[in-house]
Formats: sequence, C-alpha cells, structure tokens
Amino acid sequence: MKITQNTLKRRFEVDAGARTAFLNYRLEDGVITLTHTEVPEAVNGRGIGTALAKFALEYARREGLKVVPQCSFVVAFLAGHPEYEGLLVR
Repeated sequence: MKITQNTLKRRFEVDAGARTAFLNYRLEDGVITLTHTEVPEAVNGRGIGTALAKFALEYARREGLKVVPQCSFVVAFLAGHPEYEGLLVR
C-alpha cells in the first residue's frame, strides 16, 4: 500500500480503487493535528485506516512534531499503541 502526503489538500492519502482513502491534518507551530480519517466503505476492514494512522504518526516522529489527535479513529488507534504516547501534546 503506497501512502503519500498531499500537502495542497493537507492530508495523507492512499489510492483505494476508484476512490481515495485519507487522513486530514492541520500543521502549525511544530504541531500536527489529525482531524479526520475517511476510508471508502467498499474497502473497509483492510487495514487502510490503520496504515494511514501509523504513517501520520511516523511522519510526526521523523519531523519532530507533537500530535493532537482529534479524529476518533486515530484516538482509538492510539489507545492500543502506547509507543506513540510520547508524541502527544499534553
């Protein structure tokens, strides 16, 4: 699965057949706010949302960014992945 960063639309995205799955973000002052994940219904359950969340969090780690998870999917993902806890804004 190839995930790319679309800086114009401020999202991470992956081609999901006829549609695009994505995770929207806002980036300002060293903080990335993950706002919304959307995966087309036809490809739900294939791990695309999880891959997008991991990609975004690894991007934040590489870039030295703090993370604010506003998206409920990302919040749920983080609950099961304490290795990313150090990235969160407290």
